[in-house]
Amino acid sequence: MTAGLASADHKVDDFIARGVTAPLPRFYGDALVAAARRDPRIVCLCADLPGPTETDAFKQELPERYIEAGIAEANMVGMAAGMARCGEIPFLHSFCVFVTRRAYDQVANQIAYPGLPVKLVGFLPGLTTMLGVSHQAIDDIAMMRALPNMTIIEPSGPEQLGAAVAAALDVPGPVYLRMKRPDGAMASLQARTIQRGRGEILREGADGTIVACGLMVSAALQAADRLAVQGKQVGVVNMPTIKPLDTELVIGLARRTGVVVTAENHSIIGGLGSAIAETLLEAAIPVGFARVGVQDTFAEGGTTPYLQGKYGLTAEAIVDGFIRAAAKRASMQVNHD
Repeated sequence: MTAGLASADHKVDDFIARGVTAPLPRFYGDALVAAARRDPRIVCLCADLPGPTETDAFKQELPERYIEAGIAEANMVGMAAGMARCGEIPFLHSFCVFVTRRAYDQVANQIAYPGLPVKLVGFLPGLTTMLGVSHQAIDDIAMMRALPNMTIIEPSGPEQLGAAVAAALDVPGPVYLRMKRPDGAMASLQARTIQRGRGEILREGADGTIVACGLMVSAALQAADRLAVQGKQVGVVNMPTIKPLDTELVIGLARRTGVVVTAENHSIIGGLGSAIAETLLEAAIPVGFARVGVQDTFAEGGTTPYLQGKYGLTAEAIVDGFIRAAAKRASMQVNHD
């Protein structure tokens, strides 16, 4: 230790916020505290990450309902299952990769199988961390999709983080919330709700549809702007509930536009793109289709903009995906004729 420097000076309660000059907003954490004040059944469990999971306010304001489980996610899942069987509604918190991959057997057998109302809340989705492969959740949606009874919700951004709490409580069984915290202070925000199991049309377009989730929603809107400059009117759908998927909306838009591109901060295998591909093929929809996401590879650590650029999670990548999908659609029409 540096001479004359107290041990407290070395403690970092929230390393995600380290270096940020203004306090980060805590839309999810504040919404959870507000919901818990209304419903005494809500309890909060955390794997030694109260700052990075925005649960420090819950710990301070409702300490009798806050459980510090330590860095032991599998045990935390078991604790939450027992509490749920006693009538409580546990929200348990860690990073996405730990609350899913590390505790998968416990989640499957102790929560999903009995259909208990446990809300698994993960932060650092996909490629949003400098901590490298061990902290990058690029397969969490795929694993959670495979579990019967599990609902998966990913807000599009800060505007839906608060609504995620209400959406999770609207589900009587288990829920996986995939959360990306704001990167900096925000002067203003137009909060939006989440309707469970329903996609949200953000932009209409007759030439194709981009279906996105999480931080890729913003990139999808940018891509639609760039395509409009090229004379293509492409719609954008935010899909905050990945399971159950809004299949009626997907099929309807695919039939009307003929081109569908998916965009997700996750492996292209097993995530939103896979879910929509399965939906379209089972419905026998003739459509030009492309997936934008992590291309079946592990990634290095880095800033979120750097990782998005290196691994193709950008508006440019979505534009390229649309061009590929539109070409496939045109080829299908030529062959049909």
